[in-house]
Amino acid sequence: MHWANNFVMNSENTVNYHLYIDECGDQNLVTFSPTFPIFTLCGILVRDDVVQHIETQVQTLKREFWGDRQIILHSRDIRKCQNGFEVLFDLDVKRRFYEAVNQLLGQRGVYVIVCCSILKEPYIRQFGRFNDVYGQSLSFVLERAIFCIDNECPNGCGKISAIVERRGKREDKNLMNYYQQLLERGTYWVTAERMKNRMNSLDFKWKTEDVAGLHIADLVAYPLTRHVLNPQSVNLAYDVLEPNIFMENGKLTGLKIYPSLQS
Repeated sequence: MHWANNFVMNSENTVNYHLYIDECGDQNLVTFSPTFPIFTLCGILVRDDVVQHIETQVQTLKREFWGDRQIILHSRDIRKCQNGFEVLFDLDVKRRFYEAVNQLLGQRGVYVIVCCSILKEPYIRQFGRFNDVYGQSLSFVLERAIFCIDNECPNGCGKISAIVERRGKREDKNLMNYYQQLLERGTYWVTAERMKNRMNSLDFKWKTEDVAGLHIADLVAYPLTRHVLNPQSVNLAYDVLEPNIFMENGKLTGLKIYPSLQS
């Protein structure tokens, strides 16, 4: 998937992108539910000139159903009809709300999905229980975000500012340390120089800070995760999202499953 209104490909001007990152599931490899043995880190890549468009649309959707009430779009609360989403017990309201969400998420040329799902059971068999799957997922997400912007900006003029939902002081510090290591070492596919040239920053925001891009990342992460767990099951939300997953050479490069299902 690519942005609809592409800039001139030989432009030497910097093109700024925002990468909003949220998670689905937890990174615990010691105890986890056998019915949900997965961790997904989901990134939503948005060009800087589109950020205000997303912000406006998210706020418009919330005003339609909650008026001036402060509400945070949180996938789990929506599914459970709790923490402000009790209005969804009304089936007509629920239908209209899901239609509005699908219209928001189904837009083309507005955002691109780059995500990584860690399958815990095969991961543990190969690597044990003590690795930082959040950090490893971040490396895969940043790689794919860089692949994507380099396709759009082949001269390397694309720059990424990543925004991650806060989890806590210790967790955020550990993730920042991992990010700094990525800048210094790179990955197998992205050299340290390329990583440094493409990444502007990594910042943390609380969910309650009402960042529209983090709302979108949260809404996208769960249906993607359900698809990875049960790819043959009916998943209408995933069908809405799939055209926005980063595709390269006919492959859904933006949906990294690790370890690979072929391994």
